Amino acid sequence: MTSAANLPPIPAKRYFTIGEVAVLCGVKPHVLRYWEQEFAQLRPMKRRGNRRYYQHHEVLMVRRIRELLYEQGFTISGARAQLQQGASDAGVWTGEPLEQDGSPIVLEASDAAGSNSPIAASSALGSFRQQLFEIRRLLEDGEPETSDSSLKSTI
Repeated sequence: MTSAANLPPIPAKRYFTIGEVAVLCGVKPHVLRYWEQEFAQLRPMKRRGNRRYYQHHEVLMVRRIRELLYEQGFTISGARAQLQQGASDAGVWTGEPLEQDGSPIVLEASDAAGSNSPIAASSALGSFRQQLFEIRRLLEDGEPETSDSSLKSTI
């Protein structure tokens, strides 16, 4: 098995075939196809005939996955969690809502419900979600179904 230090340098190309990525990362193509199913971050572009084309950042991701699994001994789920943790630490978008400046929206429980607990934050988010659903229904139908005067006064 090839160590990360012995992997060939990644050429300056825009797209790589699955065979090229296999050589660059020291894994077999069937392993890459399996990792695509297991890691949401790994989504190569597919062209005619389901041919996969990896971009530079995906080749780096494959190398990172390989390092976690083969050299550091993580399981698939452990490597997945490690990648998600690394993405959130690095400021990479992980599916959380973003502000206009690109930073994640953070709702503090103390701001929302007067308490600093996860339960209070969850309750506040649930309430906010319900209000959004009511606004959407109001826009579609034209008549609010709740008698909550605070919601009607904000609309």
